[in-house]
Amino acid sequence: MKPLSLVNNAVDFSNESGMGLPFSRHSTQSPSKSMKLATLSFTALSCLLLIGCDRTVRSISSSGYIEKPGYQGHAPGPSVTPEFQYRGELSEFDVLGITPGAIASENEIRRALDNAKRVKLHSDSSLLLIQSGAAFPDGGMVTELGKHFQVVPFSGLPPTKDAPSQSDTFSPPSFSRLLRLAAAKGGNDTIVCYWGILESETENLSTKTVSWMPVVNWIVPDETQHMRIRLKVALIDVRTGNWSVFSPKPFEQSNISRSPRRAAVDQKQVERLKAEAYTASAKELVRLYSDVAKAE
Repeated sequence: MKPLSLVNNAVDFSNESGMGLPFSRHSTQSPSKSMKLATLSFTALSCLLLIGCDRTVRSISSSGYIEKPGYQGHAPGPSVTPEFQYRGELSEFDVLGITPGAIASENEIRRALDNAKRVKLHSDSSLLLIQSGAAFPDGGMVTELGKHFQVVPFSGLPPTKDAPSQSDTFSPPSFSRLLRLAAAKGGNDTIVCYWGILESETENLSTKTVSWMPVVNWIVPDETQHMRIRLKVALIDVRTGNWSVFSPKPFEQSNISRSPRRAAVDQKQVERLKAEAYTASAKELVRLYSDVAKAE
């Protein structure tokens, strides 16, 4: 089967002259004009073939610009010491104290349901705030929650398991209890841990092939990046271990960029989406779990 998109739009170079030019013996166009038309048609076809999309997913705790292979459009980012380098996410099972594969009896399920209570926050609540995968929670989330509660930032770096003897120490139930103990010693009655991902899709425009050609001291925009942020927030009652999880609505943005400014545009887009998502998360948390909104 012939590829229709190429056959229907291709330039016919077969002719009786045998010279590979798109004109016949009876053509009224000169060879030079016909050659120009053929060149323009081939260039347009090449542009259409080069249009494509790239998709990436990254954590909000590792949200730096992802360099594309073979592209050197900006200076390298700041170096990070090993202690603060991104090394993965906290598991929900670890934070909530759930052991994957564990066997639960019907009696245990009934007892848990009978003793379950909704997590409640008050105006004097103190939150141990954790951003999964980050040594410190982002300032935007600290600021938004700090408008309603006392906030204590805490590390969200996953525990290391270098030694075989540590495997039991970092089991989900024990890690969750240690986290609650740390929160209790700090005078916090609730743990708030949140996870987030940034999904992006870049769409190459038809100007991609000429994006590096300066035109009166400016560069042709050649790429549109669509980005979406999604968050998940867990609240754990320090005293009882009861927990709740919610997700605010995702936020999306699209930006057109040019090659020399690709990284800067990407990071500005990340910061805008984070700000919107953190504001929405704080408002949703107050609405669902706090009596602060009623008091206001």
